[in-house]
Amino acid sequence: MITVFNSLSRSKEVFVPSSPNHIGMYLCGPTVYSESHLGHGRTGVSFDVIRRWFEYRGFTVRFVSNVTDVGHITTESDDEGVDRIGQRAKLEQLEPMEIADKYMWAYFRDLEQLGIKKPSITPRATGHILEQIEMVQRLIDRGHAYERDGNVYFRVRSFAAYGQLSGKKIDDLEHGTREDVREEKDDPLDFALWKFAEPEHIMRWNSPWGEGFPGWHIECSAMALKYLGEGFDIHAGGLDIQFPHHEAEIAQAEGAGYKFAKYWLHGNMLTIGGEKMSKSKGNYISLADFYTQKAEPMVLRLAYIQSHYRSIAEVSDDTIEGAKTALGRLREVKRELERRIPEANEGTSATLEQAIARAIHEFETALDDDFNTPKALAAVFDLTREVNAALAAGAGKSSLEKALHFYNTFVGGVLGLYHTTQNSARDDAELLKGLMQIAIEARGVYRQNRDFSRSDGLRERLKALGVSLEDTASGTRWKLES
Repeated sequence: MITVFNSLSRSKEVFVPSSPNHIGMYLCGPTVYSESHLGHGRTGVSFDVIRRWFEYRGFTVRFVSNVTDVGHITTESDDEGVDRIGQRAKLEQLEPMEIADKYMWAYFRDLEQLGIKKPSITPRATGHILEQIEMVQRLIDRGHAYERDGNVYFRVRSFAAYGQLSGKKIDDLEHGTREDVREEKDDPLDFALWKFAEPEHIMRWNSPWGEGFPGWHIECSAMALKYLGEGFDIHAGGLDIQFPHHEAEIAQAEGAGYKFAKYWLHGNMLTIGGEKMSKSKGNYISLADFYTQKAEPMVLRLAYIQSHYRSIAEVSDDTIEGAKTALGRLREVKRELERRIPEANEGTSATLEQAIARAIHEFETALDDDFNTPKALAAVFDLTREVNAALAAGAGKSSLEKALHFYNTFVGGVLGLYHTTQNSARDDAELLKGLMQIAIEARGVYRQNRDFSRSDGLRERLKALGVSLEDTASGTRWKLES
């Protein structure tokens, strides 16, 4: 039984899918006008682990995550916002769709480095203009929207449940709204569904209301319903867009007469050095820069997972160093199991197998309880201590194979921490293993020739790189120091 914290009810609920063994899940994707940053990575990893857990539990997941390649984004109203794609296009002297494609593919590359699985479907806003126009027309026909001078606005007060997701009340919103936002609007709270395109606006489409382009919110309502159907299971995204974006999505979809998402899952933000990341504070870090200047992607993934997805994740030098050490332990125990299993005796270890069973129970219990990754990791590291002790005691092959299966299934399969990429040699276990074998053979030749100076020198150079050698009766073993 899996329980999830549903933002709509503000409580934990037992998850019951609309269709047995099948889950429809929608995640709000990025607006592709700039490089992807640590916040994108945090959201991606959080819901990648959730998706993987559902799959481990036997569900088939249709995971839909969009790309916003047109439209405006602001913090309060999309009427006065800046067209960020158009703005970037002018800055780089490119066409808007060149900007969208450039940063969309960069985003996919950055997330792939983090081991995030590809969506089942990745719809683009510009590829679904007809669906958005159709939904806007339905809202007009049902009295929830109106047209003014080529712009179409959603009539917020016509939807009594507006605020149900965020907990905001219309009367409170009214007091914080500027009255002079748009003269043609019936109410300052109303938001744009369709925007009139000024002559200089390149991205424009024909519509019943003239040439224009969709507002930000309408795209996700239209695309989620198209690919997941009415009453789909999960809508996910960052807490920072719960209002107004997700609130508007519900109003649009239900106002148009459709059942929308049953469960709403929101991931929290991250901080850097205790402060929210922003360019104005000088602590903004892109994913690409992090990979080249700070640490490899899997270190970042582990740093994210160490915090619950609904908690603030702190990314600092200390947390990254801690994640490096922890990741080293997880890699080393897997490598050691792989090395020792072929030569282990055929016996079993009751103590180790009890520890494995306990770790499985604790891991599953943690992930079933609203995807509690910190508790799941605690179970993993508790087992790691038991495995290292069992290896030192010469545990039998069958027990060691069960331990390796645990790491491959939970650490690799669910948490995704053993991901490797073609461009990351430091993640390539086979390459590392081969290079170390060459070094060990070279040292063996030096010792055979009684050239102990060069033998000891090679050992010290490896030690300086964080690799220790251990001479045993069955040969020389190597180990990465944590």
